Amino acid sequence: MALFTITGQSLKPINEKKIELERHLQTLTENNLNQVFGLQFICTEFERNNLRIDTLAFDTEANAFVIIEYKRDRSFSVVDQGYAYLALLLNNKAEFILEYNERTGKTLHRESVDWSQSRVLFVAHSFTIHQQQAINFKDLPIELWEVQQYDNGTILYSQLKAQDTSESIKTISKKNNTIQKVSSEVRVYNIADHFMGKDQAYELFENLRDKLLGIEPNIQTNPRQNYIGFSLRENGFDTLVYVLIKTNKLRLVMPRFRPEDIADPLGKVTYKKNSVESKNTPESELDIESGEDIDYALTILRQSRQKFFK
Repeated sequence: MALFTITGQSLKPINEKKIELERHLQTLTENNLNQVFGLQFICTEFERNNLRIDTLAFDTEANAFVIIEYKRDRSFSVVDQGYAYLALLLNNKAEFILEYNERTGKTLHRESVDWSQSRVLFVAHSFTIHQQQAINFKDLPIELWEVQQYDNGTILYSQLKAQDTSESIKTISKKNNTIQKVSSEVRVYNIADHFMGKDQAYELFENLRDKLLGIEPNIQTNPRQNYIGFSLRENGFDTLVYVLIKTNKLRLVMPRFRPEDIADPLGKVTYKKNSVESKNTPESELDIESGEDIDYALTILRQSRQKFFK
């Protein structure tokens, strides 16, 4: 990918700049963790049982811990190391919760954490073909993020997506006790998980997704345990709407605004009670039961996009 700056009618190449130190990348990422990944920073260099976690973070939308590792060595196994970190988390839940409470000054209870949504992010300048192929599983709670820095002061974080996700990690790792134990507690969800026996709801969802892509081509789909999120950036950051799947309908939960904040001529949008207290942001809801409801919902989502996402 060639990048240029525009000067009048001329293009000047933007050259990639080498990231000299792994620690520099870690500090830069930690200082901007919410901006980059939409995560809450907890601490750096968290150590337990002879394993050191570079960055410990928390996903406030999924209510789950996220472990971030920065790598310069290209010879490591993303699967083995990723599952070792997840096993450390699951075997020491009380210590991780204590660390969260002490660092943030808030009270997080064990039962309020969704341990099934735990995941590991590896961040590096580049990954080998072998490492990229190692994440080709539909249920792997591990993400690879490449970082490029440029001489104009720009830095790019891009997630490497799996090419083929039809195979389950559990089918090829039956003799690996660590992977089997973690897999029994951690789960990666996909869209199909939400539509078992809900054909009508699936048709509505497909219609909604197609029309959203028509007005926002780069929108990202992020299945989680209790919802499917549509976000404006990768990794579920800048979520425009959460879609809850009911038997014959969809329920849209839209963060950042109350019904009175937007134009709702039909009065279909309702305020989600206690959303500010539980999510630290107002949330509004809208049910979709037909194609006409989808068209109306798009007028609401357009307003949210224009007003709250600059």
